[in-house]
Amino acid sequence: MAKIIVKQVKSVIGRPEDQRKVVAALGLGRVGKTKELGDTPAVRGMVAKVSHLVEIVEK
Repeated sequence: MAKIIVKQVKSVIGRPEDQRKVVAALGLGRVGKTKELGDTPAVRGMVAKVSHLVEIVEK
């Protein structure tokens, strides 16, 4: 399975609860933290929902 690296670039302070939960479900929680995840439609959907808070890092 292909992998993607997701990096949190903005804080969740002041964001709606659903966005906070998506960031936590991705395994993030602090600005600058990265996580390698499987490149599945579910993960891509979560990244799209909080695209203003995270970015996909190229290897």
